Amino acid sequence: MPNHIFLFSGASAVGKTSVLRSLLPLLKQSGAPPCVCKIDCLQSGDAAVFEELGLPCVTGLSGDICPDHFLVSNLPELWDWADGQRCDTLVIETAGLCHRCSPATIHMVAGCVLDCTASCKAPGQLGPMLTQADFVVLTKTDMVSQAELEIISWQIGELNPKAALFPVDGLAGYGIDRLAQWLLEQPANCSSGEDVLRHTMPSGVCSYCVGERRVGGAFQQGVVGKIDFGKEAPVWSA
Repeated sequence: MPNHIFLFSGASAVGKTSVLRSLLPLLKQSGAPPCVCKIDCLQSGDAAVFEELGLPCVTGLSGDICPDHFLVSNLPELWDWADGQRCDTLVIETAGLCHRCSPATIHMVAGCVLDCTASCKAPGQLGPMLTQADFVVLTKTDMVSQAELEIISWQIGELNPKAALFPVDGLAGYGIDRLAQWLLEQPANCSSGEDVLRHTMPSGVCSYCVGERRVGGAFQQGVVGKIDFGKEAPVWSA
């Protein structure tokens, strides 16, 4: 297992790859070039971005499987691959389509990437991906006002007061140096004990998971959730 594993999770199009395009050269300059894993659903051309930086890269396409479940199912193989590349650091970018998913483990340095232009309420829409994160990267900060940025930062602090916060402009590279320095200062945390998830994953074994297309209670089997119209939605806590 690599001594350092950095996880970047977040919804689609929040700017994860743009952040890594600026971040990875700084990690490479530290003297311990990382290898990169990109988890996506149907297709991905991001491997070319990382390979242009001269870094080993592997892409995993989850297809019909939740990408975060797919990632966790492949972690031992990823560790072996990184060891085969003789890389001390593994950087993982995951699709993170389900905001409830939590692919982070205790031996990772886990990050959540959040698009500031989505909404001032966006942090509250995320579950363990945010509340269990060690750091949060705020992207597209050049496209929101200072007041909006402060509101989003305050909300993140309420949900996860322990997370380090990094406002960045992934395209221009603003703020990336602070993120790189912080990551490089994190101690190795992968050499002792078994790795375990920080939070349970969502249940996802139902008739629709195995190909059912008909709608109606008669066709629903397995883990099925129903709306309780008399209760409010739960609030995720750290």
